[in-house]
Amino acid sequence: MISSPSLKPWLCTALLLSTGIMVMAQRPGKNGANADTTGKPPAMPAMAKSGPKPYSEVVTAKAQTEKGLFLVHKIDDKYLLEIPGSMLNRDYLFTTRIAKAGADLRSSNSMSGYAGDAVNFNVISFQKGPNNKLFLLKKSFSEFSADSTRDMYIAVTRSNVQPIAASFDIKADGSESNGIVIDFTDYIAGDNDVLHFDGDQKKAWKLGGLQADKSYIAGVSSFPLNTNIRTVKTYTRAGESASGTATLELTTSIVVLPEVPMQPRYFDPRVGYFAVGYTDFDHNPQGIKQLVLAKRWRLEPKPEDVERYKKGELVEPQKPITIFIDPATPKKWVPYLIQGVNDWQAAFEKAGFKNAIVAKAAPTPEEDPSWSMDDARNSVIVYKPSSVANASGPSTADPRSGEILETHINWYHNVMELLRNWYMVQAAAVDPRARKVKFDDELMGQLIRFVSSHEVGHTLGLRHNFGSSSTVPVENLRNKKWVEENGHTPSIMDYARFNYVAQPEDNISEKGIFPRIGDYDKWAIEWGYKWTNGKLEEETAMLSKLTTEKQSNKRLWFGTETNRDDPRSQNEDLGDNAMIAGNYGIKNLQRILPELPKWTTTPNEGYANLSAMYNQVAGQFGRYIGHVVKNVGGIMETPKMVEQAGPVYERVPKERQQAAMEWLKKQLFTTPNWLLNKEITGKAGIDGVKLVGRLQDQAMNKLFDGRLIDKLITAEAEGGTAYTATEFINDLKNIVWAEVSTRKPIDVYRRNLQKDYIIRVERIFNPVQTRSGSSAVSALASAFGLPAPINETGDAYSIYRASMRALRAEIKAALPAITDRLTRYHLEDMAERLGKMLDPK
Repeated sequence: MISSPSLKPWLCTALLLSTGIMVMAQRPGKNGANADTTGKPPAMPAMAKSGPKPYSEVVTAKAQTEKGLFLVHKIDDKYLLEIPGSMLNRDYLFTTRIAKAGADLRSSNSMSGYAGDAVNFNVISFQKGPNNKLFLLKKSFSEFSADSTRDMYIAVTRSNVQPIAASFDIKADGSESNGIVIDFTDYIAGDNDVLHFDGDQKKAWKLGGLQADKSYIAGVSSFPLNTNIRTVKTYTRAGESASGTATLELTTSIVVLPEVPMQPRYFDPRVGYFAVGYTDFDHNPQGIKQLVLAKRWRLEPKPEDVERYKKGELVEPQKPITIFIDPATPKKWVPYLIQGVNDWQAAFEKAGFKNAIVAKAAPTPEEDPSWSMDDARNSVIVYKPSSVANASGPSTADPRSGEILETHINWYHNVMELLRNWYMVQAAAVDPRARKVKFDDELMGQLIRFVSSHEVGHTLGLRHNFGSSSTVPVENLRNKKWVEENGHTPSIMDYARFNYVAQPEDNISEKGIFPRIGDYDKWAIEWGYKWTNGKLEEETAMLSKLTTEKQSNKRLWFGTETNRDDPRSQNEDLGDNAMIAGNYGIKNLQRILPELPKWTTTPNEGYANLSAMYNQVAGQFGRYIGHVVKNVGGIMETPKMVEQAGPVYERVPKERQQAAMEWLKKQLFTTPNWLLNKEITGKAGIDGVKLVGRLQDQAMNKLFDGRLIDKLITAEAEGGTAYTATEFINDLKNIVWAEVSTRKPIDVYRRNLQKDYIIRVERIFNPVQTRSGSSAVSALASAFGLPAPINETGDAYSIYRASMRALRAEIKAALPAITDRLTRYHLEDMAERLGKMLDPK
């Protein structure tokens, strides 16, 4: 995802059944034997009910029948489902997507509410019950493999009965046919959390009750591996800002899961894959073990090619990964989307497969009238007419094994605006093609190709590798020969958009500016898709050893996107030194900014483009600031197995942290006057004082985070050469209050910065929350990305008090020499506030 993809909670777990049904404890019978321990639903009491009818009386001559996974019989307005006996007790994936969405269902910038969006996933099993009933069981996978040969099987299944989501009268029992016949009509026509919206999604979209008189069944069709149900649903709108009704068309695809699940592959934190997991009660004989499985497609050589594959020859897989392009996609972008998919073929060759992944334009109705974008067998890049400037690559997986079954990649139309903005602010200094509002189709097409590759990487199971770009020395990014051969990051799964370090005099071409599928990506595909036919334990040992060997190549390192403390693992950054890279990036921004009025001019229009791109420049500058700040108090994480030497966690060296503080002093806290272009601010209506204040405030947010101080205090306690909390607090004070010692006038930008500093210190001494609520406040701050409060029982409180006493004394000593009126007013105010903080009455 251009911003990370998310999956339904149940898709992130696997293997066995949890339940919302209360199971009563079993009591001994007359003979002392326990009651049923199979984990099946308790038997229902006998009820007097008419039994199944002869098949010919149920499926009459009037029936219009479709053959496929199930037989679907339509008789007048009734839909009968015929389930073969061999397909009972199998697991099915029910996937519900929007086929047609109402425009009033979403806001203009919403990322959901479009055709192709998934609204529900369930794993279901059909099981025959007593009294001529067929039960629909809704499964949740969270415990351990339902393997009856294992010791804990009875104990776990007894506590994890599958909930019955629906029951159906058996109309014909299969004695005269191939299967059991049920009437599915009312269940399809109604509203339930199996075929339609799950509760959370319904609530998020503010949908209320179903309007049955405004809803209907649009059709049921059956394919060899799945059955599709189409319904038109009308709901009332619920919520303060919602009213009236909402109508949309839903498609539920019922897909049979493999009878024999794919052999899983255990997740390794040194290679970035999405994962599913479960608790295994047997794996560890003296406890439990959390097992985590990597998500990946099933790629296997054809039986006749196995020996060739083992010899190292490239072979085609039994079933390649095929991704179709939505027919609604503008034709001129289709070739670039296809190329973005096919670019992964070279990576799969590292795993021993050729032509393992291929993109195709969707067939026309004339070519294949049965093809449907809503058919769960078809993976598609779905083009969405949205103002959202984004794209995402989710996938649907078998929760038992991690096998990826299909993907519907979300491609929002306005992603092109995002690409234009990125490329102009990051590359216009070195690429003349980026110096206009509307890019040529070839340039935009290549940008689309890059994003297509990135999103497809997610659908292959790959997570963001935010650490990849940190393995590249900054100066290599200016070396034309090196960067054009190797790329500016080893992974297209990084958020290292374009080479903003390259300077105009370096004469670097597109090959050294654009992301590409790199060394890490090829290694990750090799790890995930290299086929073995050995036992799981043997495969795990082999892959772990191979991964350990690969760690000697720094370009194959995976830096997780979830680490808050490692400055190597950041989005939008480049190179192994944020300060040097940021300096080069600012030089290019200083070149770009004066040219924006010319580059953004559009005849007969106002200055909206100029304003937007000016804010993009400021935003890019803000990214450089964020990259630098994360070095202060940083902790580097390098996952290792026990066979590998060295620590997993290391502190950022003191010299690097001090360099970061010096950079902030020079580039941010010393007013960045280069950003204050009067020609632009005058035309775009931008308040330069507020803009600079916002950038400085964002940095101060992070520097006053209680977690940062805690990390510095802990580092000092560990011994060695540490950047101490005392040094940091005094360094920041001296940077912000430099004019006090020089007695120079303080301009409005610096006065605002100093007031911001004092306000933050006031919050330390006079926190709004009580002591008893501080932990809750910390958790809330963390959840919203806000700075955590200072720990009042730690050393930080005392260090800040000492520092503020020193500052008050310095201000009082400087005041007699201050002649500038506003500076004097400001310092007198600051001294008074400090007095109230330090000596409250």
